[in-house]
Parts: sequence; structure tokens; C-alpha cells
Amino acid sequence: MKARVKWVEGMMMVGESPSGHGVVMDGPPNLGGQDLGVRPMEMLLLGMGGCTQIDVMMILNKSRQQVSSCEVILDAERADEIPQVFTRIHAHFIVKGRDLSEKHVKRAIELSAEKYCSASIMLGKMAKITHDYEIIEED
Repeated sequence: MKARVKWVEGMMMVGESPSGHGVVMDGPPNLGGQDLGVRPMEMLLLGMGGCTQIDVMMILNKSRQQVSSCEVILDAERADEIPQVFTRIHAHFIVKGRDLSEKHVKRAIELSAEKYCSASIMLGKMAKITHDYEIIEED
């Protein structure tokens, strides 16, 4: 897998994924950025959220769960010293749907965390990663 990040100006960069999609990243104004895109470390956290959410949705779909909405809210802490790596990440899933099985939701999140989500497993080598969830039943 190859990706490309090209400097634009100041601290702004454009990243191009192997699938050909682009994303703007930028630094904060106090570091010469213009605050016109996500920070690279934010992108890393978002990548983990997207990776785990894909897993959870695929597992729930295979379990024939009637999911209408799934959201993962990530709360992360970074080290005070350089390198300011993630030290703790908490993923809170909000799953909405009809007749959702708590057993299936819990298992989907566990499988993602323990077996399928490459991003979570990789970041877990450095940070303590925890998960929880809430299920919202819809009519």
C-alpha cells in the first residue's frame, strides 16, 4: 500500500490515499498553519474510528441486525512529552435500530477490537484502548 502526502504551503498538506481520494491536513496557526484541515494526529484517531466502525457494521449486518445508525465517539489522551503519542483512547459506540440484540452489538465491538481492526490493534500497542456502547431502540 502506498500513500502520498504533498506539501501545499505553510503547514498545509494534501494526502492522497491508495484508492485515489484526497484529504486536506493542516497545522494550528501557532505552528504556521491556517487551520484549514484536520491535524495529522486527528486523522490517525479518525482512521481508527472508521476502521472499527466498518468492522462493527459488517458484523452486525451479517448477524441480520436492523441497524439504522451507528456512531463511534472517540476520546483520546496524548503524552505530555515528545513524542506526544496517544496514551489512552476510549471508543463509545451508539447503535440505533430495531430489535437490536445487546449480545450481538457487544460481540461485534469485541471482535473488532480483538481480531479485525488493524488500526485499533496497532494503536493498542502504545495506548490503552477501551470500548463501551449504548443501544437506542427505534420504533
